[in-house]
Amino acid sequence: MNALNKLTSISRTTEVNSVVSRIIFEYEKTEWSSDTHLTGVFNLLKGKNEILTDSINRIKANSNLKEKDKIRDEKVRSVHYLILGFMHSPDLAIKSAAQEVYKMYEHFGLGIINQSYATASSLIHALLLEFSNASLQPSIVALPGLSQLIEELTTAQSEFDAASVIYDEEKAAEGTKENASKIKKEVLSLVNDKLVVYLRAMIQVDEAKYGELTRTIAQTIDDNNIAVNKRKKKAKPVVEQ
Repeated sequence: MNALNKLTSISRTTEVNSVVSRIIFEYEKTEWSSDTHLTGVFNLLKGKNEILTDSINRIKANSNLKEKDKIRDEKVRSVHYLILGFMHSPDLAIKSAAQEVYKMYEHFGLGIINQSYATASSLIHALLLEFSNASLQPSIVALPGLSQLIEELTTAQSEFDAASVIYDEEKAAEGTKENASKIKKEVLSLVNDKLVVYLRAMIQVDEAKYGELTRTIAQTIDDNNIAVNKRKKKAKPVVEQ
C-alpha cells in the first residue's frame, strides 16, 4: 500500500474539516471497541472536529452577512442614482415626479451604506416605509424602473435580515467556541501525531485488522495533499513525515 502520510499543515481549515469528517466516516463503518487506544483517539478527534465545524459555520455566517450587505448597498446605490438622474430629465412630468420623490429621499441619501449594519438596516426599513406612502405612489410610478428597484431593495433587506439572525445565533455561542485556526492545529495534531503514528505501527502488527482503514485514510490524506500541492503550484507533492 501507499505510505500513510501526514495531513499537510498548509491545508485550509475547511479542507482539514472535510478530510477528518471522511476519516471518521470510514472509522465508524467498523466496530473498534476492542481497541481502546484507537477509540480514544477518534473520540477526541470527533469532538474537536465538531468544534471546528461550528467555527467554520460561524465564519461562513459572517461571510454570508457581508455578501448580503454588499447586495443591499448596491440596491441603495441604484435607487439613489436613478432618482438623481430623473431629476435632470428633459421630460417635465418625470422631472417633477423625481423632485417629489427626492424631497423624501434626501433625508436618507447614499450615506446609508456607510453606516453600521444595524443603523443601515434601521434606515433602509424607514426608507422603504416612506416609499410605501400612498401619497408618493403616483410619483414613484411615474419614474420608470423605480418600483422594481424598490422591490429589489426590499428583497435585499429581507435577505440581509435573515442572514443577520443566523449570524447573531452563531456569534452568541462564540464564547464557547475556539478560534478556527487554533482548533485546526489541534485536529492536525491528533491526526498526524496520534492517528497516523498509531496506524503506521498497528498495520505492521495486524494488517488484516487495520489494513482497510489505514489504506482508506492514506488515500483520503493523499488526495487532499495533492490538491493542496496543485493549488500552491509546487513541483512535488506535499508530504509531511
